[in-house]
Amino acid sequence: MSRIVSVNLAVPEPNPAKSVGITGINKQPVDRLVEVRAPGPKTTGLHSGLIGDQIFDVQNHGGDDQAVYAYAREDYDWWQARLSRRLPNGLFGENLTTEDLDVNGAVIGERWRIGPTLILQPTFGRIPCATFQHKMAEPRWVKTFTRANRPGAYLRVLEPGAVWAGDPVTVEDRPAHGVTIAQAFRAYTTAPELLPGLVETEGLPDDLRESLRKRLPR
Repeated sequence: MSRIVSVNLAVPEPNPAKSVGITGINKQPVDRLVEVRAPGPKTTGLHSGLIGDQIFDVQNHGGDDQAVYAYAREDYDWWQARLSRRLPNGLFGENLTTEDLDVNGAVIGERWRIGPTLILQPTFGRIPCATFQHKMAEPRWVKTFTRANRPGAYLRVLEPGAVWAGDPVTVEDRPAHGVTIAQAFRAYTTAPELLPGLVETEGLPDDLRESLRKRLPR
């Protein structure tokens, strides 16, 4: 059964990688119910979808289309084998660590029901940045992470609710277009020939769609 194995909230720490000076990428598991709601616009809203979480680089993270970040425990295990180091839940900065859920194979715009009331919708994959590079302290981590095409998924909040570790996850609806998080991430990062198809994908964030249009061949 697909489920949430860990709910993770930010423990702020210094961020020498960016001018913001502090980062919320350090997420630690909490053993309690956490309320989730749409945070509003990226730079002027409440930033994270999880009450009690913190985002500091509000130009690049958070907002309605990046309200929640999910990463699969199975992908952590894949990375552990390759990096030969333990990777605890929350290390990649995700709010929700999942189990038995194909996060990268999620179709953009599908609906996840978590527990009795919370409904989330995958929007796009996580683009690695300098903060993530610094946090991991792995050589060429941004390129390595990109090539692996296991980005995890950002999600928007369709219906607010609460989440706790152990909650079941059910995929209630899956759009017919079939474009997955992994396919969209690959088009964005390493396969620009796939961009024309990605631009028209229903459920893609509007600002991302506009930036992709500018990258299309004239």
